[in-house]
Amino acid sequence: MLSNQELLNLLTDLESDRIERTVSVNNTEKFSEAICAFSNDFPNHKRPGYLIIGADDKSGNITGLKVSDQLLQDLAAIRNNGQVLPQPALTINKYDFPNGELAVVEVFPSPFPPVRYKGRVWIRNGPTKAIANEAEELRLSEKRTSLARTFDSTPAFGSTLDDLNLELFRSTYLPNAIDAETLSANHRDIKAQLASLRLFDLAHDCPTNAGILILGNNPRYFVPGAYVQYVRFSGDSMASNVLNDPEFSGDILSLMKQLDQFVKNNIENRPVSVSVLKEEIIRQYPFPAIRELLNNAVMHRNYESNAPIKFYEFSDRIEINNPGGLYGTARPDNFPHQNDYRNPVLSEAMKVLGYVNRFNRGIATAKQALAENGNPEPIFVFNLPLYFGVTIYKKQLQ
Repeated sequence: MLSNQELLNLLTDLESDRIERTVSVNNTEKFSEAICAFSNDFPNHKRPGYLIIGADDKSGNITGLKVSDQLLQDLAAIRNNGQVLPQPALTINKYDFPNGELAVVEVFPSPFPPVRYKGRVWIRNGPTKAIANEAEELRLSEKRTSLARTFDSTPAFGSTLDDLNLELFRSTYLPNAIDAETLSANHRDIKAQLASLRLFDLAHDCPTNAGILILGNNPRYFVPGAYVQYVRFSGDSMASNVLNDPEFSGDILSLMKQLDQFVKNNIENRPVSVSVLKEEIIRQYPFPAIRELLNNAVMHRNYESNAPIKFYEFSDRIEINNPGGLYGTARPDNFPHQNDYRNPVLSEAMKVLGYVNRFNRGIATAKQALAENGNPEPIFVFNLPLYFGVTIYKKQLQ
């Protein structure tokens, strides 16, 4: 966090490309573009950029703004609303001066550029910002290769372009990830297009692990644990008879569609006898809750493990367990209020494909759906380093 004097020093540096000043308090578009540009750190300062609200852009003078709680909430919402991808790392602070208040957003360089806002890559070009051209995007992609630390952003060695479903990329993923105007002016080859979305590693001339998981013709060949194992047991323990045990796998879009259809047809809308002569469709488990918890497992699991996601249904409950405990800044003492991403590229893809609406809302959404359906509160297991689990209990019939 900057001191008041450090902030005043920044305000007077009118030519710095690490600062954007504005007097607007409701221009979310402008705020988001600035956050996107600072996240990309195109000049490679390797230091934060600052969006300062309440200062004149031309003079740097404080304008006498009164920073409201609503303004601070609006700025915080930019981090989680899924419009800036990958999700930006930022802090928000209010500063008091005799001649007014300032709201300051400190934006840290992303390790996964290029970062996009509504499908466009914004960068700083001197004291102004601009949309990156193809050469500038390529530079950002090359910078990411040297910064890559997560499994999904690293090369899937042994794979080639032929291992990806390029028609799925062109027809579905690309139009959802890139805005129409940028897409129409795009003349790059397919590898460069994939690389700009962190799905291909140009330095090693192969897809990334995210590319394989999102677009792969056979993801399990390269990532053996990339599937969901469903088992339905007749009783309340694994010692009871197995009634059904399908596996679900494939590219992320296919996998999630399979799971959605299966849950709707085989769990949510399963007929339940309420009397000897009467059978009704009763939602013993709400579809939105199961969907959100499965999304959470697919998004956050450790793909370096060969174990699948376990989706087990017993006579009284459903258990969803995945390899990999809480990650990064998410810890037992702040769960579920703090989130972090073991698989940031995969998380972005699930947002692009519509399986995530807002980041860090999945568990809250699942809890709400369960409560509205009359199910008990879910039970989470999140204090183990190699494992994360949740149990939801069946709604009791009246």
